Amino acid sequence: MTSAVLLRALGRSSLALALSALAGCVSLAPDEGAPAPLVLASFNMEHLAVRDGEGCRPRSEADYAALRGYVDRVGADVFALQEVESAEAARRVFTPDAWVVVVETRAGSGRSAECRGLAGRTLTDQRTGFAVRRGLDFERLPDVTALQLGDADLRSGVDLVLRPAGGPELRLLSVHLKSGCSSGQTQPACPVFFEQAPQLEAWIDARARETRPFVVLGDFNRRLALAGDPVWTDWDDGDPAEADLTLAAGDQKARCNPRYPEFIDHIVLDRRASQRLEQFDETVFEGPALSDHCAISVRLRMD
Repeated sequence: MTSAVLLRALGRSSLALALSALAGCVSLAPDEGAPAPLVLASFNMEHLAVRDGEGCRPRSEADYAALRGYVDRVGADVFALQEVESAEAARRVFTPDAWVVVVETRAGSGRSAECRGLAGRTLTDQRTGFAVRRGLDFERLPDVTALQLGDADLRSGVDLVLRPAGGPELRLLSVHLKSGCSSGQTQPACPVFFEQAPQLEAWIDARARETRPFVVLGDFNRRLALAGDPVWTDWDDGDPAEADLTLAAGDQKARCNPRYPEFIDHIVLDRRASQRLEQFDETVFEGPALSDHCAISVRLRMD
């Protein structure tokens, strides 16, 4: 068929639609020179142990394999980790061929407690850390031990500087604060939690005075999004200016466990990082729960 016949067959309106669609395709094509978005996640792995069958969440090799598949589904470049026994335990999920794992250096007190509801089983160490996808440049900084309050069994924070290719440097902190003070101030664990809170605020304020944007990720064990929460009010005071903070989840509700619609895991961004926020996600389990927490993640624009 000749071009003239083809044009007559299409008709003017059809041709216009075709040209419009072509233009749309061209306009939507990605800029090949733009750096890819960066995906940051936080995942409390619930007593992730080094060996099969140990700890308060005894697992089999099939469980570790399922966790590896789940991590692939989350699709993050960096995971802030909580409740991992050690770097060796984390590497059973974040394999060395694809990930670099760093875990807090805290030794712990050596005290052990029996697992709740599991007679004869003892608690393994619960540490914070990061898994960084290979190829991403980063610098490990000293752990934030002030969060321990001098108690070897409280978790320190793991602190690093991430240097994405083509994007800005980011300061990242992985935390796991004292449990048992999810709201209010009167629960038995609250005095300890309310001692940790200003220590974290001091880290936030110090970073807000620097030139890099920062993100704090982890299990805060606190429903920070509740209206008027005093901890969030203190942290998000805009003093210094970059301490104008954002909870990445916004007004979304948690879907991991219907019993708990309020997030206690959070990704907190300073004003500079929040300007790059494109999306927040919670990756729920497709089958049996692999942890008592689901991973949460953010996608940040890097151009």
